[in-house]
Amino acid sequence: MLFDRLRQIEERSQEIERRLADPAIFSQPAEYARLRKEHADTEETVARFTEYRDVLRRLGEARHLLGEGGDRELMELAQAEVVELSGRQAALEEELKRLLLPRDPNDEKNVFVEIRAGAGGDEAGLFAGDLARMYSKYAERERWKVEVMDASPTGVGGFREIILFIQGRGAYSRLKFERGVHRVQRVPVTESAGRIHTSTVTVAVLPEAEDVDVKVDERDLRVDVYRSSGPGGQGVNTTDSAVRITHVPTGLVVTCQDERSQIKNRAKAMRVLKARLLERAQDEQQAAIAADRRSQVGTGERSERIRTYNFPQARVTDHRIGLTLHRLAAVMEGDLDELVEALTAAEQAERLQRIAS
Repeated sequence: MLFDRLRQIEERSQEIERRLADPAIFSQPAEYARLRKEHADTEETVARFTEYRDVLRRLGEARHLLGEGGDRELMELAQAEVVELSGRQAALEEELKRLLLPRDPNDEKNVFVEIRAGAGGDEAGLFAGDLARMYSKYAERERWKVEVMDASPTGVGGFREIILFIQGRGAYSRLKFERGVHRVQRVPVTESAGRIHTSTVTVAVLPEAEDVDVKVDERDLRVDVYRSSGPGGQGVNTTDSAVRITHVPTGLVVTCQDERSQIKNRAKAMRVLKARLLERAQDEQQAAIAADRRSQVGTGERSERIRTYNFPQARVTDHRIGLTLHRLAAVMEGDLDELVEALTAAEQAERLQRIAS
C-alpha cells in the first residue's frame, strides 16, 4: 500500500519533469507555475523514497552476506551494517508516512492573528499587547512581514483587540496552533499588594482568504463610515475615514480605522471579513467531520485554555501536549520554535494514529 502510493507519486513527478522540459510549456505561464509548485511539493517525498529503496537494496545485500557465512571480521561488519540500515529503514518509513499525510491547503497562506482581551480587565489588555509583540517578534525571526489591520487600545497601554496580518510562506502552518485561550499569571503593574492575578486572552488565527476561496456578494454588505476614535496623527479624527462592514447573512461585523483613507480602511476590512467567512465555512465542515471524536486533539475545537504563561516561575506550559519550558522571557521575545515544532509533531502523530486505526 505504502509502496504503491509512493510509486504513483514518483511516476507523477517524472511526468511533470518531462512536461517542464518541453519548451511549449513556456507559452502557458499559469500551467508552468502550477506544475512547478506540484513538483516542488513532491520533491522531498521522491528523494526519501529513492533513499528508502537504496537502503532496502543494501540491507538485502548485507543479509545475504551474513547467510553465506565466512570470515569472522567480514561477518561482524555485515552484522553492524544490518543493524544500522534496519534503523534507517524504520526511520524512513515513519518519515514517508508523514510525507504522505494530506496537507492542509491553508498551510502556505498568510494569516490574520486576532488577539482579544478576555477576563482580567486592564491586565488582560496589557497581556494582549504582550502577545501581539511576541507574534511580531516571531514573525521577524521568520522574516515575515507584519501589518496592524486594526487595534482598539485601552487607556493603560494595552489592547481590547488587535488584529495582525502576517505575510510569509508557511505562516499559517506555523501559527495555527496559537488558536485558543492563553492564560497569564503574574503580578500586575497596578497591584500594590504584590498579589498574583490570572487573566486570559483569546487568539484566533485565520488563513487569508483568496478570491477562489470566498465569494462575497456586495448586495450582502452594509457599509457604514464614521470618524476614527483612536490615535493616528493629524487629520485622522476630522474625516469619516473609519469603516464598518456588516455581512448581513451571517451578522459578521468588521471595523477598520487604522488608515486615514476610507478606501484603504474598506480594503483592509474586506480582507478580514473574507478570512472570517472562510474560517466560518471551514469550522462548519470540520465540526461535522469531528463530531465523533470531539475529545481528541486536532478536532478543530477551541480549547478553554491552551497555554499558561507563569511569570513568577518564569515558565510557559502548553496544556495540549503537556510541554513546560522554563524560559518564559525567551518565548515572550518570539522564540516559539520549540513550542511550534512540538505541537506540529504531536498533530502529525495523532493523524498517523487515526489513519492506522
